[in-house]
Amino acid sequence: MFKHLKGDLFGGITAGIVALPLALAFGVSSGLGPSAGLYGAIFISFFAALFGGTNTQISGPTAPMTAVSMVVIAGIVAINDGDINQALPAILTIFLLAGLMQIGLGLIGLGKYIKYIPYPVVSGFMTAIGVIILVTQILPAVGYYPKEDDTYVDQFMPEAEERILENILQEEAGEGILVLENFEETIRRAKNITSADMQKEASTLAAKDASGVVGTFRVLPRALMNINWLELGLALATILIIYGFKRITTAVPSTLVALIVVSGAAFGFGLEYRPIEQIPSGLPIPNLEIFTGFQLSSITPYIFTALTLALLGAIDSLLTSVVADNMTQTKHKPNKELVGQGIGNSIAAVFGGLPGAGATIRTVVNINSGGKTKLSGMIAGVLLLIILLALGPVASQIPAAVLAGILVTVGIGVMDYRGLKAIPHLPKDIKLGPLKLSSEVIIMLVVMVLSSVWNLVYAVGIGLVIASLMFMKKIGDLTAQRSDVKPLREEAWSDEKNLPAKIKEEVFIKHIKGPLFFGSTNEFQQLASQIPHNASTVVIRMGRMQYMDQSGLYAMEDVLQDLLRKDITVLLVNILDQPKYMMERIDIIPDLIPHEHIFENFKSCMAWIGDNNKPES
Repeated sequence: MFKHLKGDLFGGITAGIVALPLALAFGVSSGLGPSAGLYGAIFISFFAALFGGTNTQISGPTAPMTAVSMVVIAGIVAINDGDINQALPAILTIFLLAGLMQIGLGLIGLGKYIKYIPYPVVSGFMTAIGVIILVTQILPAVGYYPKEDDTYVDQFMPEAEERILENILQEEAGEGILVLENFEETIRRAKNITSADMQKEASTLAAKDASGVVGTFRVLPRALMNINWLELGLALATILIIYGFKRITTAVPSTLVALIVVSGAAFGFGLEYRPIEQIPSGLPIPNLEIFTGFQLSSITPYIFTALTLALLGAIDSLLTSVVADNMTQTKHKPNKELVGQGIGNSIAAVFGGLPGAGATIRTVVNINSGGKTKLSGMIAGVLLLIILLALGPVASQIPAAVLAGILVTVGIGVMDYRGLKAIPHLPKDIKLGPLKLSSEVIIMLVVMVLSSVWNLVYAVGIGLVIASLMFMKKIGDLTAQRSDVKPLREEAWSDEKNLPAKIKEEVFIKHIKGPLFFGSTNEFQQLASQIPHNASTVVIRMGRMQYMDQSGLYAMEDVLQDLLRKDITVLLVNILDQPKYMMERIDIIPDLIPHEHIFENFKSCMAWIGDNNKPES
């Protein structure tokens, strides 16, 4: 490990410097504060490198993981009356659960299957992440905070009063004192409600109403009427430096340059800007309330979200691993990588950090700066810990608008432009009336729109379901195309060409090519209706049908019963083991097709037809 110490040292330090502003920005964006982003970067970087399966990977909070984390945090904070400290144990428990799920995914060997997630789903999701980050940073970039706008908050006072009274009634129901004769207790508690309580609840409702993409657009007119020009100037200066400095040199991270220059100027000139939340000084302390105050009911609604975080982190990390492999000509271990990421995320959660994954840009920077082994990722984590301990109070003076500017560039950069550019050129394989559409474009747009305006987790699930259904439809169509029912004279295999003319008129042959499964049953069931009246025998050649599922099995049964009702003899040729096993299980063999009507090859089948085919009277 220490053979490449110099390269690992430079790689780790450079990657840690690049990670610093992003970690702070992701922490602020998530709603947990800058320290959560920094803690996540420290622990995930160190432990994912130590236990992971990609030598040069640098891990930490990423845009996709932060976007999904925002959903978790906002939901649980709203349930806890806007109190982040009260909600924190449940939030961190979800993050811990996601980390443990990742470890489980690695241990059972699912790492190698992540690559089968359809590209349109990933593309739509990544573009939606960019849209979410970009749109939600408009408000802090212009210095508008809805919960601090008194006129806006006052709109929620009646609803706040209702919510507080509902909470009182729920508390009394839980205590068993909600009865008519004891209604005086409800009145007494209601009288103790202060204007500060009402204001706090209304502020929470206002913040919730203005959250996300839809919420941002809802309050955007008010934000534009209340622009803080200093905050907007700091955000724009940050964006300009990030893009402009890259044109001068890429040797120094432009994000870090923008952070230092704009923050230094704002602090040095004594400007009245809004700083980020205070970063706690000293070593990170584990949040043991995750374990001592654990309540299954508080996390049950978020189990699926935790699984989504785990899968998203797995995809994000393994894609970065592939990039690292291509750059270093090495081969990562996917399952070991998932275990390492899971350990990193689990430890980060215990210390109050955001979940993360392998970060492509930081990994590329590490490799280009000389990083060769796992030591580089561990050094990046240690460097961030040193910065936390030494510069925590200084970092607390960073303007919030600067981090909003950084996140705007992250949102622009994370979108999948390759997928968007391909939209006009993808094959249009679906017909809706007069319209021809591309199934892949539909999936991409559905995931992107639903993720942006509704729910990231559900959008991905819906995208996967649509992609799976469309895939099965395509496979079914292709299978059906290859197994049309035609008279022998129109379609003949080489061993069918020299048959007597009488047999060609009365014997029809069905070639089943490929699996008979739920996607191809509809076309197969049309077989009986396609057999003309002069046919006395149908030969079904099954040597190329390797697999039959339950849908295919019952479709086969229906077709055979239909043919037999028409007094047509059915012969099966070269039936393979799996289909034969299925047909024997429900007694198609021998009840519908006796053993003497099953042949190992076409030649013996034709011999039987020659012996048994009688001319019609």
